[in-house]
Amino acid sequence: MVKRLITPAVCQFLLAMLLTAIWLPAQAQSQQLTVEPDRTRLYEGEVLTLTVKGSMEIDTNLGNLFDFDMSSLPKPDIEKVEPDFEILAQNQQYSIRTVNSQMVGEITWTYQLAPKRTGELTIPALTFKEAVSAPVTIEVVDGSPPDQASPGRDSFIELSADKDEVYVQEQLILTVRLFFRGNLIRGELSEPTHPHVIIESLGRQQEFSRYRDGVRYRVVERRYAIFPQRAGTLKLPAIRFEGQARDASGNLRFLRDSEELFEVPVKDVPAQFSGETWLPATGVALEESGLPPSLEVATGENMTREIKLTAAGLPGEALPPLPDAVPDGLRSYPEEPERQTETTLAGLTSSLTQSVALVPVEPGQMTLPAIRIVWWDTEADQERVATIPQTTLTVKDPTTAAASPSPQNDQGNAGPEPDVSSTESSASPASDRTRLWQWFALLLGILWAGTLVAWWWSGKSRKSTPAQTDNRDEDAAFDRLIRAARGGAAVTPELVVEWANLHVPGHGFRSASDVVDHFDDETLAAELRRLQARLFAPGHKNDSWDGQPLARALEQLRRHRRTETSADLPPLYPKGLS
Repeated sequence: MVKRLITPAVCQFLLAMLLTAIWLPAQAQSQQLTVEPDRTRLYEGEVLTLTVKGSMEIDTNLGNLFDFDMSSLPKPDIEKVEPDFEILAQNQQYSIRTVNSQMVGEITWTYQLAPKRTGELTIPALTFKEAVSAPVTIEVVDGSPPDQASPGRDSFIELSADKDEVYVQEQLILTVRLFFRGNLIRGELSEPTHPHVIIESLGRQQEFSRYRDGVRYRVVERRYAIFPQRAGTLKLPAIRFEGQARDASGNLRFLRDSEELFEVPVKDVPAQFSGETWLPATGVALEESGLPPSLEVATGENMTREIKLTAAGLPGEALPPLPDAVPDGLRSYPEEPERQTETTLAGLTSSLTQSVALVPVEPGQMTLPAIRIVWWDTEADQERVATIPQTTLTVKDPTTAAASPSPQNDQGNAGPEPDVSSTESSASPASDRTRLWQWFALLLGILWAGTLVAWWWSGKSRKSTPAQTDNRDEDAAFDRLIRAARGGAAVTPELVVEWANLHVPGHGFRSASDVVDHFDDETLAAELRRLQARLFAPGHKNDSWDGQPLARALEQLRRHRRTETSADLPPLYPKGLS
């Protein structure tokens, strides 16, 4: 009798063992989580590529198969790396396979990590569902990789300065160059910063190509003007770059680099500098314009003097205000200074322009003082002075007419002509002397009588005609003055002088200030100041003008003066005569 060795119970046991053998690997694989860095040692400016792989069972059926969304899949807790690494970019891929009729999803996450510090950094154990990865140690080395331009280097930064040391507030040109290969998809290059430095960008960035060790790189160049505000040592923070580029094969590469400028000594203001304002520059110039070439002006005439200070290697805010002193007898109305800064690839060039309206109010010689700007020549390392020499103006009175005696009049007053007829008559024969003498005596008497009449009439005319003529001239001058005052004309101060000299003969007024001082009229003084401010002060040229107050002040002054003059006139006849 032959016994069966395989019983139904044995078959059930073997089937159970087979199913367990098939199920356990699938279950174990669905809970795996691996972490793989592309390297365990890198420089602080480099990027670490971290690959994380995991798997999970996916419950799918015909109802939700087409609703499957990758974003709904769980992710590992990658935020655990953020204390030591910055997550720059991430992407994920997945695949699905069937194990024992069960859908299993295999997911791969790729992270670009930038180290935040140097030393030994740890990527901690990551968790994905029930799976836990093993921690990984990464060594981050200070500095940049040697031979940055080696064929294996995709990008690097170069920094250079035009000087090894500078004075405080002196211009330092910083050049930043970014070298990279491939087509740059995105990129961010940081700007230089410092709390105690003024930094100005010099124009737009330049782009070109350059070869290094036989490798062609695309280059982005930026230039900056840097002005350290404190003496000591200048150390700028590192310039950083982050970007993505696609190489010739179409692969996407993440770029990250940094570079620091060497330390620059900053010297203090030299002890031998004698100026009031420290001006370290490569060139400073003073220019003047607006004064008449002859340097001759008339009282009340408006001049606009323009002084321009130009400096190479300084911003406009560093230029000092220009002196505005003027001599007595010259009124000044300065405008707001205009500052400009021009940027070129070679640095900054700035200017300060000061325009001043000058109005002479007194005749004579007036000297505008010299203007001196002391500055420090950084190229020659010595003090220099920019100067506008003093200028002397000759101010003339426009109302004074040059009167010189006529030579003909002088000759006519030299003396009477000799009497030719008398000389001739003395030579006449004796027989005719009596008759000629009688006729001559009669003629002489008639001439003498006519002379008396003419003398009396001329004396009367001399007493009446000048007064009448002066009155007519004074009336005409006053009419012109009132019209100019009401219209706010610039010639009004001159007409005030012209009228006053006719109104008060013999005084010899030279300026409107003389007229105001003579009459001691505060209202007239205030109105003339208001007119001059409108004419010459900046920002008031387009102001509306009401000339009635000035006209009323002049009319009141004229009436008051005429009343006083009439009261002081002597009587028509002396006492005792009627």
